[in-house]
Amino acid sequence: MRSACRTGVLFIAIMTPAMLDSYPAAAVDPLDLAAPCSVFDAAPCTPSFCGVFEPWPCIPSLPSIGQGLRVTIASRITEGGSAPKGPVNSLRELYAALRACWEPPPLQEVSHGMQMSVRFSFKRTGEIVAPPRVTYTSSDADPETRRIYGRAIDAALERCTPMPFSEKMGAAIAGRPISIRFIDNRKPQSPRL
Repeated sequence: MRSACRTGVLFIAIMTPAMLDSYPAAAVDPLDLAAPCSVFDAAPCTPSFCGVFEPWPCIPSLPSIGQGLRVTIASRITEGGSAPKGPVNSLRELYAALRACWEPPPLQEVSHGMQMSVRFSFKRTGEIVAPPRVTYTSSDADPETRRIYGRAIDAALERCTPMPFSEKMGAAIAGRPISIRFIDNRKPQSPRL
């Protein structure tokens, strides 16, 4: 009993200063696989979990990529919407096709700084599962501006559908939510007299 008590006191005596010392925060790089960590390290580190039969150091378990896909489309002055040509085989091609379909409202109807976001999903055939849901609109936009941009977004998605997915891309993208953020920073054109 006395040896267990002495061991406990000795452990507390050794660990208390280590626990009370304050260490400056260090940057954590989760992709630095050469820096394994331990419970005895002074600075934060990337935790890794390995079995007893795996070689050391082991590769940390990184978080998975989320299920949602996001893209931002900024309006340009010289844009005219066009439907995608040829099969879409990758996310890069999908984002390029969505950007190509976007035709912003005419310069006379522009609201500088207007932002609107929609969320929807594709079927494997390239059709949209349900009407896109507006998830964000600039707070200073009046109802008429919201309608103008809503019609432009609907026209862009109508132009893009059915999206010509390859068989594999259609299977991979089906049902995954896609969020598109439309930003219009064009200056309004003053009416000519």
